[in-house]
Amino acid sequence: MVLSQRQRDELNRAIADYLRSNGYEEAYSTFKKEAELDMNEEVDKKYAGLLEKKWTSVIRLQKKVMELESKLNEAKEEMTHGGPVGQKRDPKEWIPRPPERYALSGHRAPVTRVIFHPVFSVMVTASEDATIKVWDYEAGDFERTLKGHTDSVQDISFDQTGKLLASCSADMSIKLWDFQGFECIRTMHGHDHNVSSVAIMPNGDHIVSASRDKTIKMWEVATGYCVKTFTGHREWVRMVRPNQDGSLIASCSNDQTVRVWVVASKECKAELREHEHVVECIAWAPDSAHPTILEATGSESKKSGKPGPFLLSGSRDKTIKMWDVSIGICLMTLVGHDNWVRGVLVHPGGRFIVSCADDKTIRIWDYKNKRCMKTLSAHEHFVTSLGKTLFVYFAFFASQMSSMRLTCTNTGQKCLSCISD
Repeated sequence: MVLSQRQRDELNRAIADYLRSNGYEEAYSTFKKEAELDMNEEVDKKYAGLLEKKWTSVIRLQKKVMELESKLNEAKEEMTHGGPVGQKRDPKEWIPRPPERYALSGHRAPVTRVIFHPVFSVMVTASEDATIKVWDYEAGDFERTLKGHTDSVQDISFDQTGKLLASCSADMSIKLWDFQGFECIRTMHGHDHNVSSVAIMPNGDHIVSASRDKTIKMWEVATGYCVKTFTGHREWVRMVRPNQDGSLIASCSNDQTVRVWVVASKECKAELREHEHVVECIAWAPDSAHPTILEATGSESKKSGKPGPFLLSGSRDKTIKMWDVSIGICLMTLVGHDNWVRGVLVHPGGRFIVSCADDKTIRIWDYKNKRCMKTLSAHEHFVTSLGKTLFVYFAFFASQMSSMRLTCTNTGQKCLSCISD
């Protein structure tokens, strides 16, 4: 690129001002002489700091160009997987997109969890305000509040029929609710500290819970008795989740490990250790994802005769890891979040991983190519949990907020998110 005489003169004067103002007197004198500059006080004022301003402007423009290129790439991906051009594709391959359809508010403190009813168009939220709220997500309407806990409600879980709801709380109790009559039918005590996670087993006969007391307990639904206690974690157990057939449960902890337990024997089948900080969340990959996982990981996951099941984990080390539980190895590590990863799940179509973090983003990962294909920056505070249903493909929400937003794709599939007021 050729500069005009005026541009060349301005550049030379800006360079001369930079050299002089930064104390390069010898270089300034030489440059002034060779560039044949006639510098005076009035001219000096005009060009003072001009070179630095130009330089920072270029950097800002470069950053903007990179952001626009990233958005362009995301738009291309959306055309393939979630835009008008791709409308003939399987709906399960669609990915969430802004803007939101509804803004839902009602909790008086941060929202800790959201889940969807397995049958009806209903979602349930838990909060640090010690309440559980029920919402109609199709209409965006609040329906009712369930009260009974005396401290922050940490986690909630439906059974497969949607007739029972389990909840756990920092009040050290687990409650079982009749979701048809919206009444608490049983309260279970036994943990010695904050109960951080709860899940109803697939058979519906038992509940598992995890606590800051470093244990995992299994409870009988019919009687409310604790029938098993799993010990082994050395710190606070953050989350517990059963696999699809209920033969295994996975747990994650402040001790930086993920453990997989055989339910029948209480034996620890695997201890997964590659995270470098607290492991906040875990999720089992559904069977629909197995072919894509095997293709993405190649022969690495075929060392055993029957690969899988596969488990995801998210950590405060800002990474997401995928594990083959049968051989106890990490198949891949996804890096991209700028803060603690607080929620992770597999897209119902099996092709993508969705994660959320304290960096205020939700990221959608193409794990076949091990890259982030879309970033949603729709939140003003920490995004701390994810949920999904067959009818509403994604729910995104943040625990530092007390309101939620419902968004949708072009096909009407819906996405829930909690954001800051």
